[in-house]
Amino acid sequence: MIAVAEKNDGEQVVALTAKASVFSQEEIDCVRELWQEYIEKGADASGYHFLVYRQDGQVLGYACYGVHALTDATYDLYWIAVDPDQHGQGVGRAVIQATEQAIKEKGGRLIVVETSSKEAYHPARRFYAAAGYALAAIIKDFYTDGDDLVVYTKHLHR
Repeated sequence: MIAVAEKNDGEQVVALTAKASVFSQEEIDCVRELWQEYIEKGADASGYHFLVYRQDGQVLGYACYGVHALTDATYDLYWIAVDPDQHGQGVGRAVIQATEQAIKEKGGRLIVVETSSKEAYHPARRFYAAAGYALAAIIKDFYTDGDDLVVYTKHLHR
């Protein structure tokens, strides 16, 4: 079910990002750009690693992660999204656990996640907390007035 993303997953990854209904067009376009780099350069050269949760040829969830530059084995979880029709079915949990395992296998020791304080992102913040991520920082008015940057971290045991 969880696999390294393949070229033909791209349209579904972008469509799923849009279907999530919390991301702006600019954010959806960003996912498209990261995907293009991933496909054109490969995961190691681009720095973007995509995992997908695929069932019967359908992408139901995905994650994009990569090494945080100039750190000792710290990784960023850039994106994680699940088809809203699959919320509460374990897809997100499976994707984040597979991502953590992949990062561990690459020697990662710390994962950093950045999200928004907007009400629409409350389910995401609850998800990270339930997955064992600790609230590490809040930067007030980071994205715009009233929209704070919320940072979660998780230390991996190697």
